[in-house]
Amino acid sequence: MLMVTAYPPNRDGIAAYAVQSVRALRAQGHQVEVLSPGPSAAHHHLDLVGPRGALALARRVRGYDRVIVQFHPDVFYPPGASSWQRACEGLALATAFRRARAVEVVVHEIDGRHGRRGTLSGLVTRAMWRSVEVVRVHTERDRETFARNFGVPRSRIVVTDHGADFVPRTGYDRAGARDSLGVPAAAFVYLSIGFIQPHKGFDRAVRAFAESGLPDARLDVVGSVRVEEPDFVAYRDELAALVAVTDGAYLHDGFVSDELFDRWIVACDVVVLPYRSIWSSGVLERARLFGRPVIATAVGGLPEQASALAAGQRTDQPAGRDGSPAGPAVVLVSTDAELRRAMRAAAGVDPSAIPRPWPESGVGLWARIQDEIVARAAGHRSRRPARGGPGSVTSGSGGSGAAGSGATGSASAALRRVRSLEMPDTTSARPLARLAKRVVRRLTAW
Repeated sequence: MLMVTAYPPNRDGIAAYAVQSVRALRAQGHQVEVLSPGPSAAHHHLDLVGPRGALALARRVRGYDRVIVQFHPDVFYPPGASSWQRACEGLALATAFRRARAVEVVVHEIDGRHGRRGTLSGLVTRAMWRSVEVVRVHTERDRETFARNFGVPRSRIVVTDHGADFVPRTGYDRAGARDSLGVPAAAFVYLSIGFIQPHKGFDRAVRAFAESGLPDARLDVVGSVRVEEPDFVAYRDELAALVAVTDGAYLHDGFVSDELFDRWIVACDVVVLPYRSIWSSGVLERARLFGRPVIATAVGGLPEQASALAAGQRTDQPAGRDGSPAGPAVVLVSTDAELRRAMRAAAGVDPSAIPRPWPESGVGLWARIQDEIVARAAGHRSRRPARGGPGSVTSGSGGSGAAGSGATGSASAALRRVRSLEMPDTTSARPLARLAKRVVRRLTAW
């Protein structure tokens, strides 16, 4: 078999999924080689972006009994691909798929709008998917949506358990995991983990935590930016600023290995997945391995995943390392208010009680409110908020001093808004300009 996929040590969720699939196939007795789109631990490396990469793949697939493609659009389509580029890429991929003796594609994410009828790219994309012998998705909802968007017969679309090949990667118990991570043994720990991107909605978890008024609790947001896209980096910076002014919230910004990922799940009490959009969640499946409760938004395929867990359809995995049950309880929410109530209920706090965000009225109330406003403003600018006592800044006089000292040495807001320098897009209405941009890009890369 040949598996075409991102592969470790690349920092990619599909790479982590693929390495477990390869291990499972080899355990069944198959001989599996891996081709990745960049340098990795795979056997073969090939730049797959664009028609040239897909045609190069077509020359390599004939020597295998079966080709398995872990599909994500970023692997094959250039960023911001035009309709014409998508049509060319679809035609090249269809050629590669048809040359293979047997091909199956595991679809992790795709935009159904690219299969629209009446457009050249839609026509070619539909033909490309019809050339695939088996299309694998993770939920019945994805199956119906894929069949409708791309005209593929439902008989060719197979629903595969997202966590079918998942195995635990850590041997820590809860106490050991917390000790290794510096998490207090007595704290009630919420965990939001994964790549930091706007659609993951980690900011929703931080706001809900801040508004819940939970004593002796903490929220750990763990992960890194998958690709250095300006929007992703800006979201990470906004999330860091929000965490900095939220007592009990912590951001652990950095790539997390498979073992460390599982260790964080073992250490927590509840996994919080406040996604704005998602196809299906690998984090939910890993929480299953260790029996950790999950609070998740009811988007994408998450309701179906949660129903499968509740129905006891996935009992193949052992109980958690600390003796917790194999199937975690999953609470689905739709709004931020429901998320806040669910987080309070998980900690054993009355979800209907409204926490008091400010101290009771009395002497010094106004000064304490002003102190908090000044401290939060300073922390937002410097990302190192002042945590002094209530009397550290007097109302009406020292506000500017506290803010100024907090922002010392930090970049101004105007400077932080400057966009990152990017290579110019090679597309242009003028042929000479397009040629010049391509020459500049090649020379710069060289």
